[in-house]
Amino acid sequence: MATLKQFSYAEVEKHNTPENLWMVIDNKVYDVTKFQNEHPGGEEVLIEHAGKDATNEFNDVGHSTDAKEQMKQFVVGEIIEAERKKKATNQDCQKAVIIVGSAFALGLGLVLLYKALRK
Repeated sequence: MATLKQFSYAEVEKHNTPENLWMVIDNKVYDVTKFQNEHPGGEEVLIEHAGKDATNEFNDVGHSTDAKEQMKQFVVGEIIEAERKKKATNQDCQKAVIIVGSAFALGLGLVLLYKALRK
């Protein structure tokens, strides 16, 4: 697999017009200038996120597998390692649930112990 060209967010931000429209999704940089007229959601959506990270908005819409496959033709690079945003993994979410659950159980245990000792 070929190494992708590396870009900083500052470099991507320069591509923020309809004539030169880049965006970041999942740390990959896309040049969607030529795709604007074809975008099913309208070109305004792309223009609104020109030069920015649109990962959350892209994922919130729930794009199809076909749309995700089609995106590959617009990749021009990726965000440099130092500026990449970490994706929350399932394991990260499980750890957070364990921590919150443990804190809740500990707090509940302390309340019950306090009540028992007050009698």
